[in-house]
Amino acid sequence: MNALIDGFILKLKEGCTAAIQNNLRSTFSVIDDRVSETGYMVSLTPQGWNGTIFNFIHDLSETVIIPIAGLIITYVLIYELLTMVMDKNNFHDFDSSLFFRYLGKACIAVVLVSHTSEIVEALFEVGGNIAATATSHISGSTNLNMDYALYNLLWDQIDTMSLAELAFMVIETLIIRFAVLIMGIYIMVLMYGRFMEIYLYMSVAPIPFATLTNKEWGSIGTNYIRCIIALAFQGFLIMACVGIYATLISSLNTAGTSFADLLNEILIYTVLLVTALGKTSSFSKSIFNAH
Repeated sequence: MNALIDGFILKLKEGCTAAIQNNLRSTFSVIDDRVSETGYMVSLTPQGWNGTIFNFIHDLSETVIIPIAGLIITYVLIYELLTMVMDKNNFHDFDSSLFFRYLGKACIAVVLVSHTSEIVEALFEVGGNIAATATSHISGSTNLNMDYALYNLLWDQIDTMSLAELAFMVIETLIIRFAVLIMGIYIMVLMYGRFMEIYLYMSVAPIPFATLTNKEWGSIGTNYIRCIIALAFQGFLIMACVGIYATLISSLNTAGTSFADLLNEILIYTVLLVTALGKTSSFSKSIFNAH
């Protein structure tokens, strides 16, 4: 009778061990996939991520926003002319260089608005290259493969675990599996949201560019360019977060550590990654003083 009970308990333990292994395999598969997808997405340009949306935004900007930018340029130039007249006592103190300076500003304003899309795309191209370079430096460490280390640790400690402890471990690894799945979805939403923000900024680009040549209105265009640079540079910060996370995970010490403590540490690091990724946008904007 005791042998039958022991055999039944052994089968249950084997079932719990298999469930734990399956949960771990699924957990780290999600982490590895999201880390690699993040590295790939941050290196993409807006056109490379979705050409259809990019063309739609480009056409929208050309047909709707550029005419508005033209009106703003007209207003700015008239305002500039009136200011110039009043500053020089109705041309009594007229300097011929002011006329050429005025024409120069008008030409620069028209050129900037005409080539806004190329300028913005070039900024994101630079940001994508920076992120791609960062990705290449940490690509070797993003494949975590921690499941094998945890398997070995589990097998080392399984003889000392009771059936209740293994059952609790099944529940814990299942919770971690779903938590990591939710965080993986959040990371993808964060990546898609970044591109959505980029497209929205690109759609109205001619308007802030139309204000750049005016001293009083120029702060609008300057702040817009800062926001664009911050969005482009955000990709580098995202990869820095991923690199730190991969380093933390790969440097975990399995020797002399309980299986449960190691799982909790991995979960803490994953939550830390998601939190850090969520702050990369505000951190990047604070670096470039964009608001």
